[in-house]
Amino acid sequence: MPSELRRPTLRWGIIGTGLISSWFVGDMVVPRADVTATHVIQAIGSSSSEKGRAFVEKYGGDISPSIYGSYDAVYADPDVDIVYIGIPHAFHKDACLKAISHGKHVLCEKPFTLNAQEGQEVFNAAKKMGVYIMEAMWTRFMPLTAQLLRMIHREKVIGDVHRVFCDFGLVIDLDSLPATSRLKDPALGAGALLDIGVYSLTWGLLGLDEGIAGTALKPQVFSAQSISQGIDVATSIVLYYPQNGRQGILTSTMKTKSDPVFARIEGSHGTILIEGIATSVPHRFTVIPSDATAERQVYDAPPKVGKGFFYEADAVARDIAAGRVENATMPWGETLRVLALMDGIRAAGVSQED
Repeated sequence: MPSELRRPTLRWGIIGTGLISSWFVGDMVVPRADVTATHVIQAIGSSSSEKGRAFVEKYGGDISPSIYGSYDAVYADPDVDIVYIGIPHAFHKDACLKAISHGKHVLCEKPFTLNAQEGQEVFNAAKKMGVYIMEAMWTRFMPLTAQLLRMIHREKVIGDVHRVFCDFGLVIDLDSLPATSRLKDPALGAGALLDIGVYSLTWGLLGLDEGIAGTALKPQVFSAQSISQGIDVATSIVLYYPQNGRQGILTSTMKTKSDPVFARIEGSHGTILIEGIATSVPHRFTVIPSDATAERQVYDAPPKVGKGFFYEADAVARDIAAGRVENATMPWGETLRVLALMDGIRAAGVSQED
């Protein structure tokens, strides 16, 4: 049987026509050799039909989806199998619940919801309806990430992990933004932690412990936040694992740009440096043995095609074709675990007005 006939097919409804949706749609239409699923952009939902048409013309290539001037029309479209939610995270819960109520599967951008309570509400609804849902933490699905974690935890190329450092910094001029910007408005979930700090936290969790969800060790968490205009412009997190003494120092900021080498994982036999254009997009890691006579080993991501959102989309398609309602790499429990950690960090962080 030709391979294309064995590939699962998903018909996507896109909620939102902002930057993240443009990246996702662009990846769905880019030609690539390693495709494992067929993705059809079936519908676009925007705040107006005009915006939807402009979005398709700019990012959609040769696609010709249904274009709606509302999100509700996408949820109601019988030809849509799954909804991708790319709107500001303050609206994720309501969007997920509406999609689920129409029997749609869901891939929702990170952070999944504003807090763990909202996330649990969404997962409860998905379970009741029997639909698939996953948080779109795309970094976890990249082949380079999987290779790195295998080498750390299974092959133990640097021995026992002792510490992880990770930073995600962007320069965001809050004064130049309107009060309604998702990057500035506290009601929209603005702030360094929810927007980019979740990646630093994720790398810390992945590097310090092989377990996820129910199998993960529980760290002690210490944090500090700098607050300006009602949102955190910088967050620092220390994870301490009393079970083995491991520590993670994980930071995010809207004041400075992070270095291309954004993470360092230190072990008993060496160090690993991770680099990329952003902390969310690793493109190389270097293994540096403690033995000065041993050579460094450099591992690069596959040749760049698109941005890499298709890895998570392919995983979703395979799951749904197999009848699963959650993904093993990013199960519901892992989303709730990370949300709960961020809830605690936001509640306990030391706030200091600039």
